Amino acid sequence: MAQAKISAKAHEGRFCRSSSMADRSSRLLESLDQLELRVEALRDAATAVEQEKEILLEMIHSIQNSQDMRQISDGEREELNLTANRLMGRTLTVEVSVETIRNPQQEESLKHATKIIDEVVSKFLDDVGTAKNHLMSLYSACSSEVPPGPVDQKFQSIVIGCALEDQKKIKRRLETLLRNIDNSDKAIKLLEHSKGTGPKALQNTDGKFN
Repeated sequence: MAQAKISAKAHEGRFCRSSSMADRSSRLLESLDQLELRVEALRDAATAVEQEKEILLEMIHSIQNSQDMRQISDGEREELNLTANRLMGRTLTVEVSVETIRNPQQEESLKHATKIIDEVVSKFLDDVGTAKNHLMSLYSACSSEVPPGPVDQKFQSIVIGCALEDQKKIKRRLETLLRNIDNSDKAIKLLEHSKGTGPKALQNTDGKFN
């Protein structure tokens, strides 16, 4: 009888210890799950800061090269450029880096995709029109929507092999490149228009005096 009571108490003790260990393990797992959410939120916030930095630099650069800047006095332009350079310098002091975890295949795919884009960019000076069309086909390869133009199937298969975060960065880079080309085209057209209206205005003025 006494032996049975001792065995029962020993069994009860083992049960309590096992139950306590399971509860502790469950609490630890729950804590780690909560921390994982915070870690991902941190990465998302840092990525958002990276994107905001890129947008700010692009906007400052766009203002400096805008047509409005060409239509003000030299003194005003110099003062505004000083302000723009100061803002750009302060923006560049913000350093944020979000490293992407990749396997060897994803690493190779990223290198391949980057090389293709770099090769297109290097041809801008030779033929902007052809380079722009090529960039558009690369961008269409990254789009989940129905593309308006041709898709570079080879590039698409390479991008699919990249990590998800890298796929987003590749698409953002292509968007920025295309936007910069469009802004450059507009600036050139405005400049050509202003040059073209100069002689005409003089001719009209001459006509009035005749």
